[in-house]
Formats: sequence, structure tokens, C-alpha cells
Amino acid sequence: MGRVGRGGMWGAAGVFTAVAFVAAGVLGAVQPATGVPTEVVQLTQFGPAAGVGVVALYRWRRTRELWSGGGGGGGRAAGLLGSAVLIVALTVGAYGTLRGGVGFTAPGALHHPFVLIAAAQLVGACGEEIGWRCFLQPLLRTRFGTLVSSVTVGVVWGAWHVPVFAQAPAYAAGFLLATVAMSVVLGVALDGTGGPYRLLLAGGFHTLVNLGLLLFMDEESGAVTPMLCFGLSCLVVALAWARRRAVAAAPEPASQAVSAPTTVHGT
Repeated sequence: MGRVGRGGMWGAAGVFTAVAFVAAGVLGAVQPATGVPTEVVQLTQFGPAAGVGVVALYRWRRTRELWSGGGGGGGRAAGLLGSAVLIVALTVGAYGTLRGGVGFTAPGALHHPFVLIAAAQLVGACGEEIGWRCFLQPLLRTRFGTLVSSVTVGVVWGAWHVPVFAQAPAYAAGFLLATVAMSVVLGVALDGTGGPYRLLLAGGFHTLVNLGLLLFMDEESGAVTPMLCFGLSCLVVALAWARRRAVAAAPEPASQAVSAPTTVHGT
């Protein structure tokens, strides 16, 4: 993928981010009037998609190039989706250890059919990830390394959840740690991929985490302990992915040349 001019990159990133914030606020404000339950899908999730759409209006070819990306990374799908399950398991295990157990909401006890919730969660997650992982991440990746661009996207992604910062500082810190750490996981795992495959993997990871927390945790209640458990669990998994990348990127030690034995010919 070609490099984007520094001014063009930051301009596109700025427009995308501004629209993603504003559109999310507008969509959140009108959701009650639509009758769409937030348990099923939060309309704010489509704010990043709106940001991509606006940038595409005046930079269509470049937006399409960022969407297309590369074609590698297929072998990391199982690891990425498994990481989502691991994050939930670590969160539940840590919280259960601290509190002596965790609650479980049976899928049938939800106010809406679980299949509907799962499908809507995937659609909503893709509405976010088409912006975060399919636009902003590859855009920044044209200038920066995987880890730097991933952390940057994670900070923006966390800040985009504006209501979180009305909670206790420790809660907001745990949430921001989670978004940065998950962004590193996604950035490393998806590096070199593109198109619908990238979107589905990012959306699938996002959905599995959301569904796991919906069934086992109450981190959205404002309680600090579950959010900190979630953030630290994400960090553990992110460090494993970062280490994996560092090992893969490390140059192989140069093989030492073996001198051929000298043959002495007699007279």
C-alpha cells in the first residue's frame, strides 16, 4: 500500500474522527425515538461508518485502497477469535476470584431472542470496525508501525465512548486500557489483511467480547472491579500478541560460515 502524504493522512483522520463523534452523538440521541432496544444494538455504533462515508465522498480512491489492504493473515483467524473468548474467560475468572463467583444471564432470560441479539451485535460491531480497523488503522499504518498505529486507534476508540468518562476515574482508566489493548490485538492479528475478510474478523472479535460480557458481567453498570478485570485481561492477551509479533519480526541470527578443511597434498 502506498504512503499517504502526512497532511493528507492527518486531514482524513481528523475528518473521520470528527464525523464519528458527532454522528454517534446524533444517533444516540435519536435511538429512543426509533424504538430500537439498546440491548439489541446501539445506533451509536454506526458513527464510525458515517465517518468513513464522509471521507469517501472526497477521497474515494484512497478509501477504497485502504479497504482493500493486503491479502495475508488468514492463518490468524482462529487465534484472533479465540483471543476474544480468552479475554472473556480471564475477565470472568478474575472477577469470580475476587468476588467469590459471577452471575450468569441465561440467553433465554434476555428481553429479546439471543439469535437476534447476536446478529444485531455483529452488524453493530461491523459498523464500528469499518471505521476503526478498516479505515483509521490502515490509514495510520501507512506512516507508523503496527503497535504505534494500534495504540493510537485504541485511544481514539476509547475516547469515542464519551459517557464512560462520566464514571469513576478508575472505571474510565480500565475501559481505556481495554480499548487500547484490544486495538493492539486486532492491529497485530489483522496486519496485512483487507476487505470483507478483515471487517468480518474484526466484527467477529468485537461481537464475541460484547456477548460474553453481556452474559457474564455487569461492567456497564459503572462498577469499577469488573471493568478493571476486563481491562487487565485485555492487557494480558495484548502482551501475548505483541510478543508474538516481536518474535516473528526478529531477524534470524546469521549462520556462521564453516571453513572448509584445508587439504595438504604430499609431494
